[in-house]
Amino acid sequence: MAAWPYNTATWQALRKAKLQASPLCEGCTRVGRVTLADTVDHIVSIASGGPAFPTLDRLSSCCPSCHSVKTNAADRPDRAASAGLYRGCGPDGLPLDPDHPFVAGGITPSEDRWLSDQGPEWRRKRS
Repeated sequence: MAAWPYNTATWQALRKAKLQASPLCEGCTRVGRVTLADTVDHIVSIASGGPAFPTLDRLSSCCPSCHSVKTNAADRPDRAASAGLYRGCGPDGLPLDPDHPFVAGGITPSEDRWLSDQGPEWRRKRS
């Protein structure tokens, strides 16, 4: 087992509770895949100041692949910032990355040639 807190009974109980509450990988679910989670990840790592035993909403259920991508992005913030943690679009056509400028509201029609011809309809949808 990995180092503290992962070898404690408190963590094992917290991990079990999270996987029972959210049995599917949250990363895969965002992209429309159904994958069972077997890993519980701190959304804010302990090394970054996150609590060792956070509430369930501050943990993420992951498959090994999504956990690896997230951990790599956290370890390499220079790459994560430029590439985005979640690449691509969901079934609705919107970017998966919640920090993408389109999702965060940072793109205006004048900045995006695909939106610039949408006129008032685009503005109503964004409001």
